[in-house]
Amino acid sequence: MSRQDADSEAPAGRILTVTLNPALDVTYHVPTLTPGATHRVARVDERAGGKGVNVARLLHTLGVPVVATGLAGGACGTRIRSLLADEGVPERFVPIVAESRRTVVVAEPNSATGLWEPGPTVTPDEWDAFRTRFTELVRGVAAVVLSGSLPGGVPVDAYRTLIEAARCAGARTVLDSSGEALRHGLAARPDLAKPNAEELAGLVGDAPPRPAAALDAVRALDARTVVASFGPDGLLAVTGEGAWHAYVPQPVAGNPTGAGDACVAALTRGLLRQRPWPERLTEAVALSAAAVRAPVAGSVDLSDYRQLRRAVIVKEM
Repeated sequence: MSRQDADSEAPAGRILTVTLNPALDVTYHVPTLTPGATHRVARVDERAGGKGVNVARLLHTLGVPVVATGLAGGACGTRIRSLLADEGVPERFVPIVAESRRTVVVAEPNSATGLWEPGPTVTPDEWDAFRTRFTELVRGVAAVVLSGSLPGGVPVDAYRTLIEAARCAGARTVLDSSGEALRHGLAARPDLAKPNAEELAGLVGDAPPRPAAALDAVRALDARTVVASFGPDGLLAVTGEGAWHAYVPQPVAGNPTGAGDACVAALTRGLLRQRPWPERLTEAVALSAAAVRAPVAGSVDLSDYRQLRRAVIVKEM
């Protein structure tokens, strides 16, 4: 990924991303996936993964100062940290004894199948060590992005605890998780929450599948700003300044695995730049769509991003 011409007016301050359950991402590229058949793999990509890691990589690509932290263990954890160093992404992961997980994506030209390993089990002492490291890292940080699932042993209210600590340090907070981890994190009222349609349904029950019908469900969430993602139907944003639906008119084909992380990266940058919401949403939709076109999660072609930005439609709700 090149950082050239990244349209990067860097926001004041640094962003800290938190990935408590990172992964070593392995992507197998095949012409067609046929269940029960043997496949010859055209190419294998390996990179540091996990939602917050992807956000950190994308922010780095956009020229935004960022540090990635979280929990990493075993050979996979060592490889995750090494790969981040190779990419020039600063990291301050806390080591644990148990092995970090791997994720495997089998990518076809226009779709992808994911296989997610279970994460490690974290001991109470390891969690305490991370909280101490987090308290140190969050000082002087402009924003904290808390992304992804929680590994075993980490308290279910971990994101609530970290959001409260970040607020005490004067940092803005962005939450992108699911299930009970998301529910407990929302109780701390992050500055921005980014659920997808499935996560929204899990929070409020039978959430409508399309943005226009989901406005009341999004407004019901306990966060200062909510941007809900609906895949090819785009984003629904409910803020203190109004509500908007942002989308590209034509569906973008490719691998959607890292689209949500690209959306979070763009929204976090927009949070710090304090641009008008239609501009922030244009950036988020364009970067998400560019991530879909990219063959590997957590990457974008910046020329695709600039092209797609001109196609985004934003409508006030």
